[in-house]
Amino acid sequence: MNPLLLDIPTKIDTKRLYLRIPMFGDGETVHAAIKASINEFKLWLPLFQSIPDITETEILVRRAHNQFLNRESFRFFIFSKETDELIGTCSLHNINWDIPKFEIGYWIDTRFSGKGFMTEAIQRLTHFAIQELNARRIEIRCESSNTKSRTIPEKLGFELEGILRNEDFSADGKKLTDTCIYAKIN
Repeated sequence: MNPLLLDIPTKIDTKRLYLRIPMFGDGETVHAAIKASINEFKLWLPLFQSIPDITETEILVRRAHNQFLNRESFRFFIFSKETDELIGTCSLHNINWDIPKFEIGYWIDTRFSGKGFMTEAIQRLTHFAIQELNARRIEIRCESSNTKSRTIPEKLGFELEGILRNEDFSADGKKLTDTCIYAKIN
């Protein structure tokens, strides 16, 4: 089946959260989360070595919206049901529809870190990929020294398949780093 014909929900619920697709106008809210978390993001995310301006952030949001519609990647913004605050983002990307195989990526506004929100969101996104998209393989890749990020796949039963040594550059591009590959097979 052509992925463009798939009916993909624009909102997914968990116990405490809802995940929804990026919408035009979300740039300001996302910008505030990036600004609040930039010191943490600089360590792990090449995209956020500096704070993008609101216009650049809105462009990122609109690009993610279009990629969702084109079934190229599925980015969801994570919101608290209780407060309606943006907590972070999670996505299914690097999609291979022939298998089907997906990679999960995520970041959290550091003001919400340590409360289990991201684990809850990734658990639901994994379930969605397996049940709704018939995923046969789901990967989570992260830098080996990013212990917070590694905790999530480990809690959710992903298997560490290996560590690729000197596989990538650090977020700031200054040194080589090792990449952990976690996977869940259906």
